[in-house]
Amino acid sequence: MSARNRELAVFVTDQLDGLNVRAMPMMGGYLFYIEGRIFGGLYDSEELLVKLTPASRRALPDETPVVPYEGSKQLMLPCPLLEDREAFRQLVLDMLPELPEPKKKRI
Repeated sequence: MSARNRELAVFVTDQLDGLNVRAMPMMGGYLFYIEGRIFGGLYDSEELLVKLTPASRRALPDETPVVPYEGSKQLMLPCPLLEDREAFRQLVLDMLPELPEPKKKRI
């Protein structure tokens, strides 16, 4: 896990302070959750990628979808809004209802 990814993970969670957000280390990067739903991650590229949803597509119309890691079937969008706290927070809140519910844990 790179020092840069750790710094970015802290920055992402600081930008979203007050929301129910957490960062989970995963395979050298981080996954970000809001209310238990994955909304984005830091992967090999050391930049925040957010899930491709109608809200993220509206907020980031000029961004080209990318594959976050080799073998992934999911496309994600680079998120240049990270430095703009209010725009970034609004993006994540707008994405929330479009994100899949967390999977129920089996007992």
